[in-house]
Amino acid sequence: MKQNGLAVRDKLSDEEILDSVQYHTFQYFWDGAEPVSGAGRERFHEDGLYPQNDKNTVATGAAGFGIMAIITAIDRKFVPRNEGVQRLNKILGYLEKADRFHGAWPHWMEGETGRVKPFSKRDDGGDLVETSFVAQGLICIRQYFKAGNFQEQALAAKATQLWEEIDFNFYRNGKNVLYWHWSPQYQWQMNFAVRGYNECLIMYVLAASSPKYGVPAEVYHEGWAQNGKIKRVTNYKGIPLQLFHQGDAKNGGPLFWAHYSFLGLNPNGLSDRYADYGQEVRNMAKINYQWSVDNPGGFEGYSPESWGLTASYSVTGYAAHAPSLKEDLGVISPTAALSSFPYTPKESMAAMRNWYTNKKDKIWGKYGFYDAFSDQAAWYPKKYLGIDQGPIVVMIENYRSGLLWELFMKDKDVQSGLKKLDFVSPYLK
Repeated sequence: MKQNGLAVRDKLSDEEILDSVQYHTFQYFWDGAEPVSGAGRERFHEDGLYPQNDKNTVATGAAGFGIMAIITAIDRKFVPRNEGVQRLNKILGYLEKADRFHGAWPHWMEGETGRVKPFSKRDDGGDLVETSFVAQGLICIRQYFKAGNFQEQALAAKATQLWEEIDFNFYRNGKNVLYWHWSPQYQWQMNFAVRGYNECLIMYVLAASSPKYGVPAEVYHEGWAQNGKIKRVTNYKGIPLQLFHQGDAKNGGPLFWAHYSFLGLNPNGLSDRYADYGQEVRNMAKINYQWSVDNPGGFEGYSPESWGLTASYSVTGYAAHAPSLKEDLGVISPTAALSSFPYTPKESMAAMRNWYTNKKDKIWGKYGFYDAFSDQAAWYPKKYLGIDQGPIVVMIENYRSGLLWELFMKDKDVQSGLKKLDFVSPYLK
């Protein structure tokens, strides 16, 4: 039977495998959503074991990515449009009543109540980065449903309200930089001023775009870009990077740095005085691929058909896997290659087809490919993380149709923010 199954899988077209991967991964945010809120869970373990008792914890970033995944599912007819609208209404109703701190949601929330669940001792308030991942989804809701029926227009209006209530300006802490966290109890003690390059470009773009609490351009240029110090040319095997990646990651950081900000923000043709972002994210993916092919750590299982290093579950806990001898731990995270489809379509397709055809028995479950695996350690945990699931659905859709990129980039607030920061893009008139 197994051989017959392999034969059938071998005959599947690229489109059929893409459909299957997108559909099953989307189910994480549909069938697998936290039931009270309807929002994306932090994690899901098929064995039902949750040592931290966090089965119903909602992750704000996963909720935002899940919103974009639901829009994708409506457009692909994975779910009926009216049911998708109902679910999105449920999620926005939850977000409206959940704890917010100057308009920003915390990193984690209790699914049943919307109350903050501390991410760490002092991280018990607003998280502006995770909130920006939600805002990306809110803007896509507004664009997708603004011309719909009465219920859909009401949903779009609710999304607009939540987006406009995020007080980006407060999170400057009076300076020309954005701070990641604020807590009513600990105030600014986390003291995390966000500078580039990492996954947070979207936060600065949205901060400039906010119609009520927008920040001046200096916050981006002095804070994120460090008065130009963000520029640094490095290369791996002749594949160049233009920006300083935080942590001195000369080969690029974990690959989610090429995904989270670009679920809505289309990097193609997007540039400013510091970089061409289409080139930067494509080259991040190409370096990540080439590193895995070169396999300097000599790990079992790495190949042109099995690659991808990013933050995910790891053999011992959680790790931000990246292309360096220190950060490459022999663990492959499928989200890295699959969310890179717009950048490395041939290499991503090769990995997806190989895993789907040859490794499905070990690394595939009810919500698609599991979060991570290691052939080196013979480690195949049946676990998922929401923040890794969402980009797979959304970026495969951007590769196939450009749907989320179109919605986000055509938004009037986003265009205003990009112009304020002197970005160039085909979407800017």
